[in-house]
Amino acid sequence: MKDLPGDENDPPLGRATLRGLPFLIGSEDQDSERCFLVPEQSVSIDVGKQARHVIVAHRLLAPTQPHAHGVGTQVGEYVFHLADGSQHSAPIRERFEIQIVQPEWGRLPFRAVSDAFDRKADRFEGRWEESGGRLAEHSIGWPQAFFLWCWENPTPDVAIERIEIVPTEHRILVGGITLGYGEEYPFVRTPARPVRLTVTDDGAAENEGVLDLSVDRGVATYPQPISSGDVRPGWGTPNPTAASPSYASVSALPSATLKVSHDDTSLGEVRWGDVERDGQASNDKVRVELVDPGRNWVHVTVVDDATGKPVPCRVHFRSPEGIPYQPHGHHQHVNQNLGSWHYDVGGDVRLGETTYAYIDGTCQGWLPRGDVQLDIARGFEYEPVRQTVRVEPGQRELTVRLRRHVDLASTGWFSGDSHVHFLSTAGAQLEQLGEDLRVVNLLQAQWGALFTNTEDFRGRPAVIDDAPGYFTYVGQENRQHVLGHLVMWGMKRPVMPWSSDGPDEADLGGALDTTLSDWADRVHAEGGTVVAAHFPAPNGEPATLIATGRADAVEMLAQSGDSIAEYYRYLNSGYRLPLVGGTDKMSNGVPVGLYRTYARLDQDEELTYEGWCRAVRQGRTFLSGGPLLSFSVYGRQAGDTLELSGPGTVPVSAKADSVFPLRSLELVRNGEVIAAATGDGVRELSLEEEVRIDGHAWLAVRAFGVDAHLDEWARPVFAHTSPVYVACAGPWGMADPEGLRYIRTLVEGGRDYVRHTAVHRNDALTTHHHGEANHLSWLERPFKEALEALDRRNNG
Repeated sequence: MKDLPGDENDPPLGRATLRGLPFLIGSEDQDSERCFLVPEQSVSIDVGKQARHVIVAHRLLAPTQPHAHGVGTQVGEYVFHLADGSQHSAPIRERFEIQIVQPEWGRLPFRAVSDAFDRKADRFEGRWEESGGRLAEHSIGWPQAFFLWCWENPTPDVAIERIEIVPTEHRILVGGITLGYGEEYPFVRTPARPVRLTVTDDGAAENEGVLDLSVDRGVATYPQPISSGDVRPGWGTPNPTAASPSYASVSALPSATLKVSHDDTSLGEVRWGDVERDGQASNDKVRVELVDPGRNWVHVTVVDDATGKPVPCRVHFRSPEGIPYQPHGHHQHVNQNLGSWHYDVGGDVRLGETTYAYIDGTCQGWLPRGDVQLDIARGFEYEPVRQTVRVEPGQRELTVRLRRHVDLASTGWFSGDSHVHFLSTAGAQLEQLGEDLRVVNLLQAQWGALFTNTEDFRGRPAVIDDAPGYFTYVGQENRQHVLGHLVMWGMKRPVMPWSSDGPDEADLGGALDTTLSDWADRVHAEGGTVVAAHFPAPNGEPATLIATGRADAVEMLAQSGDSIAEYYRYLNSGYRLPLVGGTDKMSNGVPVGLYRTYARLDQDEELTYEGWCRAVRQGRTFLSGGPLLSFSVYGRQAGDTLELSGPGTVPVSAKADSVFPLRSLELVRNGEVIAAATGDGVRELSLEEEVRIDGHAWLAVRAFGVDAHLDEWARPVFAHTSPVYVACAGPWGMADPEGLRYIRTLVEGGRDYVRHTAVHRNDALTTHHHGEANHLSWLERPFKEALEALDRRNNG
């Protein structure tokens, strides 16, 4: 065996299973002296048995010509001598019936198959170097030792007396021969078909996790649980709590055995031929059902009900059994439902158990015949669709209509996402159109050694040629793990360093080279916009940014008691703070715009990126995680100031309209709820109120939904306006003493971190980016400015 020329793949010895077929390679005792046949002259192998198929495990030991150009060259002949005196010859040709085991890529044989099935990647583990390839989920079964070639006996009732191997000058290796007695062709020639797996044993039916499905003579995909929870039209299905029921796809020989297990515990076996013949097979613990009504390749168009034109959106198709049939080019399950931080981010999104495909209004792919369930959504202003359609045999076209139920742009309100990561510019544009977002701020950022979207920065908005009024701007999120994170829009040049002072944000062993205040100053110098990211955490320098006027707005990524209390504290302390919404999208587990910012432009003002940012800075905003708000105080809207000559009452009008069930609509004055409208899952709520004003105040409106979203953070359905500021007998100003003490404490804490904890470079060995010799003095300067500003506010 060691003397085989050109051989680098040790074949198996003794009894071996190759592609689900039994072979005896050599002898039972694995004697390497008599394992293989490398004939140099005609050799006969006695058979003396009836057989329908003869399967030979063989390989070519060396190419017949350099560079694999010997295709079709005959390297031998198999002659089958039958008991009735007849004989049948079969040529053995390079790249047809035989090939070397490690051929050049793309030169597998035409009439032989590998000795190994195609295979799946490990479901939950693997080497770091395999992480990129893991996304492909499966790979070809490259030959391990042999190619398998099958000869079909034209007279299977006549015994095969012997097989003669006639070599040429080209050497081949024959490792083993096995016989097929039944009518079944030994190699799988049927495509994968979907099956539903149901655990029928009461004790095992509620097991969590996932089922496993193995096939001895074929292949099967990993089973995926099927959600049995309530479906939210267009917005996902809850994650299953049990592994059953699940579905998978199987391609196998009729004689194949399917084994279903859970956590390495077998739940039973069924025969694939029984499943195909009867539609299902079961034992006392598990049932396997064939759910394959046939399929059509269908071109789908989703049109706007008002215009009749294709409209970008996101779509999900599934059979009544819960099996997805996503458009070609999109995932059934993004990354096998594993975490997808920084992976597979563009073009698909997963909400609970449902993966959606973003499309430009058209798509194509397989759909099952019969009933097909559609889930389609486009942001918060379109009515989501969940309906069942019928796909008939032969049908190749399907049109679905999507209806807008609110048009906020017609009233001057335009939506945007403040905070998106990892998408390419093209991916962001596809998804923002699919979610009807006019603006997406795609942010470069650093995570240790990872720098993202470096190639996307342009210093100007990217426009979508066939969708005027939609803008994608590549900005930055600069980050420090104690002082805070800063979202920066509209800068013309990169603001570096992107992160500072060590992980998770900056380099291992890094030093504090800059402050959020310096980043903000450089963005403002170019006319950009500065937003305190995912307010208030990390809560080190945001207080300094707000006290010195460097923060143009604060961002909420999700409704929480902490973020709301912090926001109200600053408002009560007299700071005008616009509120924006963003997603911090870093995976396929959240759609762009799930928390979004609506900004109001002047009447008849054409939407531009700069105009939208200016409206945000003016506080003409509300954030929405679903509910769409309208709000006025004596005709004034969010961001405006209402001036009163003295105490009195003002009329307030508010409304919430939502594609999600609502729980309440609340009017807030100086942080306290003073009026509310409630409902039991209604889609609209409104209130009209006369509000007493006895001094300077701010008023805002917020709305709460019944449910949480099914994104990876389970964000509540929520919305909140920026305030209307009510000035009473003079210029507006508030100064809550407790709030100002709290803000001062945060400023002092940030300064102390800079002085006593942060890592500093040696000034004598460093030329700093700011050009000053005393780095610590430079770092402390914005905190000193903030304390001085707080003193002025207290004394004023």
